[in-house]
Amino acid sequence: MNDSTYKRIQENPRFQELVSKRERFAWILSAIMLGLYLAFILLIAFEPQLLGARISPESPITWGIPIGVGLILSAFVLTGIYVRRANGEFDRLNHEILKEVQ
Repeated sequence: MNDSTYKRIQENPRFQELVSKRERFAWILSAIMLGLYLAFILLIAFEPQLLGARISPESPITWGIPIGVGLILSAFVLTGIYVRRANGEFDRLNHEILKEVQ
């Protein structure tokens, strides 16, 4: 691609729509993840006894383990949500833009 092609792409209103949709979606998912981590840190700071409490009296596992694993898994789930939308809607828009410009 040459410079004029890149310029036509950047000036295309559908490209600008794609960029804004993708950025907004990424920021929303980032805010969700940040909120989850913040909640976990606040739980550690203000209710550490909850994380140290056993799931059941005879269990060696405390609530901190499944909550921590859940936090890690939520990062994978949010990444999967982003990838699914990126491979679907965002890729489709990208191909349509490239067809228009060429």
